[in-house]
Amino acid sequence: MEDWRRIPAEGFTYVGYRRKSTVKDKTLRNTLREIVSGKVLFDEPMSRHTSMRVGGPADALVFPDNLDALGKVFKLLQHLRMPFIPIGNGTNLIVKDGGYRGALISLKDIKSIRLEERGAAQVALYADAGIALSEIVLLAAGKSLTGMEFCAGIPGTVGGAVRMNAGAWGTELKDAVDSVELMNGSGDIRRCKRETLNFSYRNLEITNNAIITRASFLLVRGIKKQIQDRITEIMGMRKAKHPLEYHNAGSIFKNPRGGIPAGQIIDELGLKGTQVGGAKISEKHGNFILNVSNAKAGDILTLIDMVKNKVRQYRGIDLETEVKIIGED
Repeated sequence: MEDWRRIPAEGFTYVGYRRKSTVKDKTLRNTLREIVSGKVLFDEPMSRHTSMRVGGPADALVFPDNLDALGKVFKLLQHLRMPFIPIGNGTNLIVKDGGYRGALISLKDIKSIRLEERGAAQVALYADAGIALSEIVLLAAGKSLTGMEFCAGIPGTVGGAVRMNAGAWGTELKDAVDSVELMNGSGDIRRCKRETLNFSYRNLEITNNAIITRASFLLVRGIKKQIQDRITEIMGMRKAKHPLEYHNAGSIFKNPRGGIPAGQIIDELGLKGTQVGGAKISEKHGNFILNVSNAKAGDILTLIDMVKNKVRQYRGIDLETEVKIIGED
């Protein structure tokens, strides 16, 4: 069904945030299934698709497995004025218990990767949005390329990691990115060089009607053993400092600029170990909230609000969340 424009947009316009799902219409459901070669799920519990294992149902969860299908979905959803959000593999995402009214577009099945020589010393690594950062780290190490070691142990995919300018150990993705490719609402893709991109702490500024489809990283030839040793060292530090034995979404809060890390502030205020329902602030690292016993998103959000209020009250600091929170209560 290529001519999806015959579907009247007025019949599917989303108004407000408490309206029930309108993705019940068979024509719309069939159209989504026909234009997407990957999976399309309706009223799908997001607790099955996030690392925190919480979240109510999304009206539609779409898994395009190529850029052509992604472009068609993008155009269809804009035509219907249906809210949508692109996501990766759900490692930095909390969906509220009421779910998400609209469509979530998972890019995790769009994943090609290639290397391009850039002279004697440099190599550009091109990775689609759905490629896991861990895959890039391993590929680079295997090819004796240095520049991505700091990403060892960071969960998530290229699209989400670039969008939030993920980083660790004093390095951010902006330091390795050479270019980013963006799809607009017409399905067209343009390549943006690093110098034209506006990166900041845990953010890449892009318009709401753009989706990151690919990024390239500029790597340098190095010594394989040194690269592998650095990766092993970083993974060891992560295991020692981070509570990886429970479901979590990584760091909950951004570190305040020019100040004490958020985890240290939370520790100093005696909030480690605080539990609400099935959610608990880690006793190992204060900036992690864990799903220790069938937590609800509401449990996690209650802890987030508690921490923000305490930090504001006793330190005069307004903590910002690093995780993305979407959906309805």
